[in-house]
Amino acid sequence: MTDAPARANIKVTTSPWGPEDQLGALNYLDPARAAHVLARADGRRVYDLSIDYFVGMPSFQAAGDPAYQLFMSHTPQGTVVDNLNGVGSEVNRHVCYSGDVVFMYTHTGTHIDALNHFGVDGEIYNNFKVDEHLGSRNWTRGGAEQIPPIVTRGVLFDVAGLKGVDCLDPSYAISIEDLQGCLERIGTELQAGDVALIRTGRMAFWPDGSKVLGNPPGVGLAAARWLTEQKIAAVAADQECVEVGPSEQEDNWLPGHCHFLAEAGVPMIELIDLEELARDGVNECAFIAAPIRLRGASGAPLRPLAIPFHPTT
Repeated sequence: MTDAPARANIKVTTSPWGPEDQLGALNYLDPARAAHVLARADGRRVYDLSIDYFVGMPSFQAAGDPAYQLFMSHTPQGTVVDNLNGVGSEVNRHVCYSGDVVFMYTHTGTHIDALNHFGVDGEIYNNFKVDEHLGSRNWTRGGAEQIPPIVTRGVLFDVAGLKGVDCLDPSYAISIEDLQGCLERIGTELQAGDVALIRTGRMAFWPDGSKVLGNPPGVGLAAARWLTEQKIAAVAADQECVEVGPSEQEDNWLPGHCHFLAEAGVPMIELIDLEELARDGVNECAFIAAPIRLRGASGAPLRPLAIPFHPTT
């Protein structure tokens, strides 16, 4: 059962950082705080929070987006036969040349949603309008290239662990009380500029697409609004959309996306692997991540890293 409001009533927000701002909540990132976080990091262990990309991997295709594909464009023997570089068979037999091409939806695998990914009534965050800022190929505002390297504190919200389960039930809506319970359990508070890492337990099933995609447990709208009120820089989750699905609001099919991106200016990181952090009890960490700078794109692949804090700090 849920007490979620029937309507989300989400509106695009004007940035408090000015009419040209394209960073949104990433403005909460602070170089001095980043230095402090890195000074606390214990570099003897680095957790890679990303997943592999491979042909046949689970991905969002429900709206017609393509599956991940990789094609070799050059092979060692093919180069000998084709001689496309014009250097002849002897040299090409000596130099073993391979190359490939990737074709994918930008919201495949571990990735970050840029602020132009979702909007409301023809506008994205900071009132950038479709008829003024969307060209034939891409947005001219709010794209993935605007996202700077993220170096800050990551805080693990192990909701599955709080509930004593391996994985939350399908379509479980994470509440404010759940999030606050996670913080109480680990004895910390969210601070401005943190990245909230939400664990539902679904990544334990990766790459079984029948268990990691569809009807995701995730953050309910009230909990999403509570998170952004804490001035987080970004939010991340171990499932495909951060928020609970299907939508609990009748006026919006992805209200969490619209709130995080268009209303709060908070980038969303999806399909992040938090299993090792939870297993090892790493509840706070130095969080480091940077997307590929795809100009104008609504999302980009991301390789997040987590470095535990030194036990004496």
